[in-house]
Amino acid sequence: MAQVTRATRALDLAGVAFAVRSYAYDADADSIGLAAAESLNVDPAQVFKTLMVLVDGTAACVIAPSNGEVSMKRVAAALGAKSAAMMKPADAERISGYKVGGISPFGQTRHLPAVLDETAMLWDAVFINAGQRGLQLHLSGEDVRKVLDAVVADVSVART
Repeated sequence: MAQVTRATRALDLAGVAFAVRSYAYDADADSIGLAAAESLNVDPAQVFKTLMVLVDGTAACVIAPSNGEVSMKRVAAALGAKSAAMMKPADAERISGYKVGGISPFGQTRHLPAVLDETAMLWDAVFINAGQRGLQLHLSGEDVRKVLDAVVADVSVART
């Protein structure tokens, strides 16, 4: 598996320290993020998923813990918008430049507004997709915020 992706190149250009970890990708998993956490043997709250959304009709990116659900109402509020909704998978792939299951917030085809769930700041480092299925980046939440110029907000709610 290639360890260099557009995401790793973007982080290198930004001068950010990170590690790359591969894991057994399971396309049939109910939750890719939870399956990644299990394969990496880490807390699922430390593995963050990247979701492509439409906020008042404009593309944006949400990075949130894999063990929670994202509140679209909170995402909209964090970006000063009226509404937010999940993007269709084909649109997410076209806009991000990555395949679903391998979407990274880094190295996308264009810079998008981003929201990072505040729980990322509770960890020394979090795992985020590296732009390829079966590949994760390990880096600090503060570096994620800086590189993406992300809004940090409470956008995740616990799964019931």
